[in-house]
Parts: sequence; structure tokens; C-alpha cells
Amino acid sequence: MNSAVVIPPAVYAIWWAGLILTLVVFVPLAVYSLHRTWRAARSIQRYAAETLTAAAGIVDHTRHVTALDTTIAVAGETLDAAGAVERKLNTMATVLEERWLRTR
Repeated sequence: MNSAVVIPPAVYAIWWAGLILTLVVFVPLAVYSLHRTWRAARSIQRYAAETLTAAAGIVDHTRHVTALDTTIAVAGETLDAAGAVERKLNTMATVLEERWLRTR
């Protein structure tokens, strides 16, 4: 009983054609796709680093906004005080002018 399996030569030909097609077409295509993906990831990484630098600059430039708000509030108070001083000086100027006009 010799039950050896005989595989036709066409099966081997199809097998080798499939292996060659895989090595010649699919493996380079996969390598190319992976390389493009790697380049895109590196590009995203560079853009993220630039964005981080820009964001740090924005934070550095806007950290004084609260101090500016405080300055504006103090300036408002100073303006009110200056208005009161101006009114008093106007009153004094009016009084002095009236005295001067009376002494003439």
C-alpha cells in the first residue's frame, strides 16, 4: 500500500508565483507604507514640538494680563482721586480769582 500523495507541478508553480508576487509587490508596498507612516509620525512630532514652543511663548506673554487688570483698577482709582484734586484746585482758583477781583 503505497499511498503517496502526488502534487501536480501546477500547484508548485502557483505556490512559487504567489511567493514571488508577495516578495516583489506586497513586501515593498508594505515597507513603503510603513515608511510613509513613520515620516508622517515624525512630522507630527516636529509640529507638536513647535506648537509646544509657541504655547510656552504665549503663556509667557500673557502671564502679565492679571497684573494689567490690577493696573487698570488702580489707574481707575487714581483717575477718581485726580478728578477730586482737580475739583478742589478749580474751587481754589475760583476763590483766589474772586479775591483778586475784589481787591482791585
